[in-house]
Amino acid sequence: MSRLFIDIGSTYFKIKEGAHIEQYFRNFDKNIASDLKEKCGDIIAHHDRKDTFICSSANGGLSTLIIGLTNSFSLKFATNIAYNSGINIIDTLLYPNIKAYPISSELIDVVIVVGGIDSVENIFGEDLLGYLSRTKYSNIVYVGSQASAAYLKTHIPNITLLSNIVTNRLQVADEALKAYLTNLYQEDIIGKEDIKELYDLTDNQIYSTPYIVNQTLAKLPETFPAVVNPFIMIDIGGATTDIHYSTDLVEDNLVVSGGYDRLVFKKLGVFKSRESLVFTAKNNEFVYELLNYLNVTENILEEKSEQATKILMQLSIFLVLYKVSKLHSAYITLKLDRLESLVFTGGITKVLSDDDIASIMQFFYQKILGFKQLPALVLDKDYKIWTLRSNDVS
Repeated sequence: MSRLFIDIGSTYFKIKEGAHIEQYFRNFDKNIASDLKEKCGDIIAHHDRKDTFICSSANGGLSTLIIGLTNSFSLKFATNIAYNSGINIIDTLLYPNIKAYPISSELIDVVIVVGGIDSVENIFGEDLLGYLSRTKYSNIVYVGSQASAAYLKTHIPNITLLSNIVTNRLQVADEALKAYLTNLYQEDIIGKEDIKELYDLTDNQIYSTPYIVNQTLAKLPETFPAVVNPFIMIDIGGATTDIHYSTDLVEDNLVVSGGYDRLVFKKLGVFKSRESLVFTAKNNEFVYELLNYLNVTENILEEKSEQATKILMQLSIFLVLYKVSKLHSAYITLKLDRLESLVFTGGITKVLSDDDIASIMQFFYQKILGFKQLPALVLDKDYKIWTLRSNDVS
C-alpha cells in the first residue's frame, strides 16, 4: 500500500496519495482533527497508520529567546540552528545590553543561552540571573562555554546543559542543540490538543513542516529539472514567509550538517501578518515606485480584495529579496548575483501567475540591483516539495 502524506497548514490541508496531491481549505470553526476527518476521512481510512506521515505548521512554532555574547558568533550560530530546526518565532538579546532590554510580557517556550569558547570563564553573572528571574519561560538550555555550565546549573536548576555550539576554532557545532529543539517542538505538538488527536491517525512522529522541507531541498533538482544550485526557495504563507537557501550564497556556511539554511520572516505573511506586512511595505524606500510599476496606487494597501491580496503577495516577494540583499544589513546577505534558480511554493502559487512573479523579479533585479540576467523561476504549483520527504526523517 502506498504511503499517505498530510500537511496541516495554517490555511490549508494538503494530502498526497500516490502521485495525486489535493488541497482543502480549513474550516476554522472546527478543530483540526475533526475537520481533517470530515474532508479526508475516506482517503485516510485506506491507509495503515504506519504508512501515514503528518507534518504541521499550524501551531506557529515555539517562541524562542536567544541570549548571546556576540552578534558575530553566539547569536548568529544559535539563531541559524533554531531556524533550521523548525523554530519560527525568535527574539535575540545581546548579553552586554541585557540591562536595557525589556522583559517580555508573554510566556516564552524556550530560552537559549550561548556565548564563549569552552576555555573562557566568568561570562554570565547576576545580570543574566536577574533578567531570567523576571522572565516567564517554559524551558531553558545552555550551549555556551562549558566553564560557565556549573555556575548556571547551580543558580538555574531546571536548565538543560548541552555541548557548546561555538568550537575553539569559532566554528559551529549544531547537532546537540538541533536535536534538542526538534524534540522540544515535537513535545509542543503533542501537547497541543488539536495536533495531539492526529496521533490517532499515524504511528509516525509528527514533524514541523519547515523542518521537513529543509530535509528535502537536495532532492529539488531531480524533481524540478529547472532548479539549479545555488537556489532560493520561498514559501509565502498566511502568517510567515520562509526562505530556504543554498549555503553557497553566503560567505560563512554556519550549519555544517547540510547544504541549505533557513530564514524566517515572521511579519511578512499575507493573512495573519497582513498589518505588519503593510507597515513594512509603507516604510520601504522602493515600494511606492514598485506600486507604480505594477499600475496600482498606494490605496491598494488599505483594500480587502483579491487584487489587494495579489499585490501583497508580490510585495512579500520583493521585501524578502530586499531584506537578504546588499541593500539591507539586518539579515544574512545573500549573493543574489550568483543565484541560478528561485523556487516558489505555498499558497502564492495558487494566486500569482508566472508573469506576476517575473514582473517583481524584473523590477528588483534590473531596476533596483542593476543586474541584467534574472535567475530561472520555478513554481511548485502542486506543492510537491513537502512530499519529497522520506519515511526515515530523523
